[in-house]
Amino acid sequence: MHLSLRDEASQVALGEALGHALEGRGRVFLQGELGAGKTTLSRGILRAYGYHGAVKSPTYTLVEPYTLGETQVHHFDLYRLGDPEELEFIGARDLFSEDSLCLVEWPSRGEGWLPRADLTVTLAVVGMGREASLAAGTPHGERVLSRLNSILAEKDD
Repeated sequence: MHLSLRDEASQVALGEALGHALEGRGRVFLQGELGAGKTTLSRGILRAYGYHGAVKSPTYTLVEPYTLGETQVHHFDLYRLGDPEELEFIGARDLFSEDSLCLVEWPSRGEGWLPRADLTVTLAVVGMGREASLAAGTPHGERVLSRLNSILAEKDD
């Protein structure tokens, strides 16, 4: 799935629709250069579960947990990760449970340690906007893309 996003508001809106499609669980890898909008998309995803506070990239802490009603979201930023094994030392394995939602920025830094992504979102800067490419990596990811398609089609009507 490929989408053009004209501004920050459309990025947040995509994130919110994606959050609804994820139904509070899964592993989402967020890829793109610095400033591509990975954290902005994460803000939209969190908004789908009722979070309206500031969302910052957990660059130094590696993970920011959010408990939103019944939904547990773990927002990872692996940009400063020195070695994928550091994730083991912070207890990240327990955070990647089947009943939680994990958003992972810079997943390539955790390669070899991270579980398989249900969904990979690649963001690219194009002019003043962004391009988003979404690819499923599991059956859950395929269901998420199908639900997202339906959600976006309803918004277009």
